[in-house]
Amino acid sequence: MDFKTFNSVVDVIADARFPIMIRGKHGMGKSETVYQFAKRRNMPVIERRLSQMTEGDLLGLPSVDGNRTSWNPPDWYKDACDKPVVLFLDELDRAITEVKQGVMQLTDSRTLNGYRLHPETLVFAACNGGVHGAQYTVNDLDPAELDRWTVFDLEPSVEDFLEYANGKVAPVLWDFLNQNRSHLEHKGEFEPNKVYPTRRSWFRANDALVRANLLDGDKLKQVSQRAYLVAQGFVGFEAAISLKDFMDKYERQVTVEDILEGKLSKTKGFKLNDHISLVEKMIGAKILSDKLTPEQMQNVAKFYFNLPAEAAMKFYTEINSDKNLLSFVIAFHKVQVDGRTIKDYIISV
Repeated sequence: MDFKTFNSVVDVIADARFPIMIRGKHGMGKSETVYQFAKRRNMPVIERRLSQMTEGDLLGLPSVDGNRTSWNPPDWYKDACDKPVVLFLDELDRAITEVKQGVMQLTDSRTLNGYRLHPETLVFAACNGGVHGAQYTVNDLDPAELDRWTVFDLEPSVEDFLEYANGKVAPVLWDFLNQNRSHLEHKGEFEPNKVYPTRRSWFRANDALVRANLLDGDKLKQVSQRAYLVAQGFVGFEAAISLKDFMDKYERQVTVEDILEGKLSKTKGFKLNDHISLVEKMIGAKILSDKLTPEQMQNVAKFYFNLPAEAAMKFYTEINSDKNLLSFVIAFHKVQVDGRTIKDYIISV
């Protein structure tokens, strides 16, 4: 299941207060998915790495009152009982048996040692098991444990990543990954001790390279060797050498500013995938609004008229599905190019 499909159903499970388990390969964005969900619901996240916990970390410490002993829950669990939070239990399949047994009670009855979770607290877990479990040093979850969870095996698409990364990584890196999709993440078996690219490692590489000004579009060829040496530690040799080659041969891609300035000649020779990538850039840039000058609005319309039908439909669908672009859409429909309106073009295609 890709992220878009998961996000379309996760609220149904959460609203019913059933615990949700996300399984998938390392570095693919499982944790980020949980945090995005919490942000959308305006809820704080309490995260605990179960692989680092002992039974005492889960249960808390006892206190004695006369001849009676009672357990005092740890602060994080008490918070999850006192207020609505997203309780995120990461690395579930790396936990010791005693911790997993405690989590089993928590998912079954929403209680632990007599302390009940807040009625609106939501429980998530993440692990590397499932389809890809054989590639990791993890503990299998037995059928009784799995039965307490609503389990989703995530296999995010490249489009999931490109949509999320648009505007969050340097344009040259986004272009590289869009045009070299096999380097986004490793498929197949992992060789021991070899560094492979993941979605997470590309974000880390981007942050390091941007801080060092090694992804500046005006001097890519001059810094490509240094960028390769840095990137290699994050994404491995094959992906890093491919990035260096891309930087050496990179001619600055068509930017949103180019379109606003009417430089449509730069799209000459574009294939459908290139046009769609440019549409995604424009949407992701968050620059479209009714504040554009009349000339800029004309240039956007000319760009739209010159798109292949599939790319034009994507552009039109994207701007109409974003409520923040309503004012732009209204203004856009009034633009005419050579006597044709946007509506005329839609009818023609």
